Amino acid sequence: MPGMVASEPSPTMRIDKFLWFARLTRSRSAAQALSESGAIRLDGRRVDRAHTPVRTGSVIAMVQNGAVRVLRVEKLPVRRGPATEAALLCTDLVEQS
Repeated sequence: MPGMVASEPSPTMRIDKFLWFARLTRSRSAAQALSESGAIRLDGRRVDRAHTPVRTGSVIAMVQNGAVRVLRVEKLPVRRGPATEAALLCTDLVEQS
């Protein structure tokens, strides 16, 4: 149709890779196992595959160290950098008391 502009798809990353890059798990294999266990929800849907795509703005809910964590993805990483860099990748939406 005239006047319609096709929007480019937003970039994505595998959820296991994101969890590892964002330093939410210690290893990539641990991130993969967590993703495939069904213990993660992405935008309210249960994740059971490590290759589930994550986008900027996605909300990830998971249990970590006995507490529920709800995180919003702020940006997708290009590498597994230091902890200070990883802290900027997502925002915790649940205040810990």
